[in-house]
Amino acid sequence: MTDTLTPILTETWGLPQSWKLATYRNHGGYLGLKRALSMAPAEVINEVKASGLRGRGGAGFPPGLKWSFIPQDNPNPKYLVVNCDESEPGTCKDMPLLMASPHLVVEGAIIACYAVGAHQAYLYVRGEVVHVIRRVRAAVDEAYKAGLLGKSVMGSGFACDITVHAGAGAYICGEETALLDSLEGRRGQPRLRPPFPAVAGLYACPTVVNNAESIASVPAILRYGAGWYASMGTEKSPGATIYSVSGHVATPGQFEAPLGITFRTLLDLAGGIRAGHTLKFFTPGGSSTPILTPEHLDVPLDYESVGAAGSMLGTKAMQVFDETVSVVRTTTRWTQFYLHESCGKCTPCREGSWWLVQLLKRLEAGRGEPGDIEKILDLCSQVGGKSFCVLADGFVACITSAIKYFRAEFEAGYHTPAWELLPYERSAAFELIPPPEPEPVGPTPEELARQAAERAAAEAALKSKRRRGFRRGKGGESA
Repeated sequence: MTDTLTPILTETWGLPQSWKLATYRNHGGYLGLKRALSMAPAEVINEVKASGLRGRGGAGFPPGLKWSFIPQDNPNPKYLVVNCDESEPGTCKDMPLLMASPHLVVEGAIIACYAVGAHQAYLYVRGEVVHVIRRVRAAVDEAYKAGLLGKSVMGSGFACDITVHAGAGAYICGEETALLDSLEGRRGQPRLRPPFPAVAGLYACPTVVNNAESIASVPAILRYGAGWYASMGTEKSPGATIYSVSGHVATPGQFEAPLGITFRTLLDLAGGIRAGHTLKFFTPGGSSTPILTPEHLDVPLDYESVGAAGSMLGTKAMQVFDETVSVVRTTTRWTQFYLHESCGKCTPCREGSWWLVQLLKRLEAGRGEPGDIEKILDLCSQVGGKSFCVLADGFVACITSAIKYFRAEFEAGYHTPAWELLPYERSAAFELIPPPEPEPVGPTPEELARQAAERAAAEAALKSKRRRGFRRGKGGESA
């Protein structure tokens, strides 16, 4: 593994109108699909399995293996659902990918449909990102007009349709079975498994659910071969992926690199910690993964190494925090997010998240009581692993890891508010400049006072004149 950037998914991001079909085809677009259509579906599945590609949505489950689970003897229709509902705090890879290279996902979806025998794919995109939805729908329209979608893809006789579906903005719909419920028009809530989606998924039919980046990685594998893809990364985590780096770094952004690159190298690529500050902690895969500290700077960022360090690679969302940040405040805000996004189906998650937020807010305000930290850890043990999905496991992980590495900061919450211990304004990534005074609308206070004085003087003069007139009317003119 070499610590170098490998632009595969991001190869055309810097080109003018990279999202257009013409640009995509000028740089090898749809050549992977052409090769796939010349192979048997089972051969396509084996090629993706041989590449070692692992799921990019967080769990790291190999897509090729997931495709092989689809029962081909099932007479019901088969479906592909692409999870583009990116909403993990700190994660910003799928939306830029869909904006810059939507045809990568379209091509990957067609290849996946061909491999599993599906003729209908759904791209489930987060509803708030209207600009992304428009961009992806435009790409799908281009593909139809070019004969890349429809009744005969590239004249092969294989029929494939793609529908772009806008979700309603629920974090829980990033979980595959909740996404399927949402796609069917119901409230997004995780399903009890088994049956698994491969057997009874969308409309109770065999269904493959893959992350957008996972699907986007498929065309290059078919174009260049499994061996080429497996030559990058590590033995158990082959290939390249998009790392999102945000927070207290000089140049935040997305960096596509082989799996196994160290966080120290990524940090250097992002320009390092902002000037005059030092690293305090970071998330390796979004807020639902246990935090790591400077001692983990040289941990290879692959699934096995990050797991051995006590965390998870997740969505490769590196949120970077320097020494000005209150970990109590950060943990409280993350937990409030998960409380808000809990679907409420499972009691441990629904009730546990609320009670954890109350205890964390008490510590943040400096009103904690001895034993609160133990209560929090006890609650976490009662919540983690007790729900249908892993949402609860996510907020438990960020809480327990924060206490593990920064317990003294939580203990300070027994007597000192977090905003006094670490003033929040110091953690602002940019200098806080007071807004300019608004331009006065209408008269100034001084003008209003002058006008009021003038009115009062005029009213006094009028009253005096009336009194004089009344006296003249009764007594006549004086000599």
